[in-house]
Amino acid sequence: MSQTNALHKERINLRLSKAVKRQIEHAASVEGKTVSAFIVSSAQQSAEKTIQRHESLALARNDAMRFFDALDGPPPNDRLNAALKDHARRVVPR
Repeated sequence: MSQTNALHKERINLRLSKAVKRQIEHAASVEGKTVSAFIVSSAQQSAEKTIQRHESLALARNDAMRFFDALDGPPPNDRLNAALKDHARRVVPR
């Protein structure tokens, strides 16, 4: 089996309108790519952006400073303080 075939063994089938198909074909042609290569690269870029948007958190500088101050400060309430002390008592660090 060639390396190209080994790398491309999964398949996705989709249906789309004639207008969308033509638009994708035109975009692929403009970029000098095959339709498959264009769809794969476009979908992968979109997937990466979507995952990053859902798995990361961006804070304004002021909010970030408040967050870090909260991490450095004492627990905000007695129940959390008690839970942290209980955890320290029960869990042995490695």
